Amino acid sequence: MVALFFMRNGTFESSGFVLASLALPGVLGTIIFFNGLYGIGESLVLDCEDGTLLRAKATPNGMIGYFIGRIGASAAAVAVQVLAILVTGWFIVGGVALDSFSAWSTLLWVLVLGLLSALSIGAVLGATVGTARGLFFVTMPLMGVIAISGIFYPITALPGWLQGIAQVLPCYWLGLGLRSALLPADAVAIEIGQSWRHMETLGVLGAWAVAGLVLAPIVLRRMARNESGSKMDERRDKALQRAY
Repeated sequence: MVALFFMRNGTFESSGFVLASLALPGVLGTIIFFNGLYGIGESLVLDCEDGTLLRAKATPNGMIGYFIGRIGASAAAVAVQVLAILVTGWFIVGGVALDSFSAWSTLLWVLVLGLLSALSIGAVLGATVGTARGLFFVTMPLMGVIAISGIFYPITALPGWLQGIAQVLPCYWLGLGLRSALLPADAVAIEIGQSWRHMETLGVLGAWAVAGLVLAPIVLRRMARNESGSKMDERRDKALQRAY
C-alpha cells in the first residue's frame, strides 16, 4: 500500500492510466496466488509432522474431509487479506471501478477460480515435497514466475517470448481477470488484442483448478499411506535433538 501510494502520480507509458490503479489488481492477484499456494502447502507439511494427517487417514473418508476443510480454511484466510487490501486500496489509490453488477460478478468468479487453482497447486506441492524446508525452496522461485506473469502490469510491456510463457500460467489470467473487474472499461486498450478475454480466462483458470482438484486428493492419499506412528516418533526425536 505504501508503494502504491507513491505510484499514484505515475502513468503507464503514454496511456495516461495511473500506475497505482493498474498495480492494485496485481497486488490482490499476488496475495491470492502466493499466499494461497504457500499457505495450504505449509499447513499440509505441519499437519503431517504433528499427526493431524495420520488421524485423518484413520477416519472414514477422512482425507476427502480433511482436504475440503483445508481448502475452505485457507480460502477464508486469503479472502480476508484480499478484502482488506481492496478496501484500503479503494481509498488510497482510487481508480477502482466496481460500479456495476457485471464488475462484481466478474470479480467473484475470478476470485473463486484463482483461489481454487492456487490452493490445489499448493496442496499438490505440499503433499509432494513433504517438508517445510523443501516447500520453501520450491515456492520461492515462484516469485520469479509471478514477476514475468504480467500480474502486476499489462503483459504488453514484456518481450514477446515472455508473453507466450506467461499466458500458460494461471498468474497471468488471474491478473487479467482482476484488472477487468476493477479497472475502467477503457483500460482494456493496453491489453493484448485490446480485450479482457473473459472466456480464455475462465478456461485457463478453470483448467488449472480442475487439474489441481483432481490431482491433489490422489497425492494426499499417497502421502497419508506413507505416514505411520513410527515415522512420527522419528521426526519428533530429530526435532528434539535439534532443539537441545
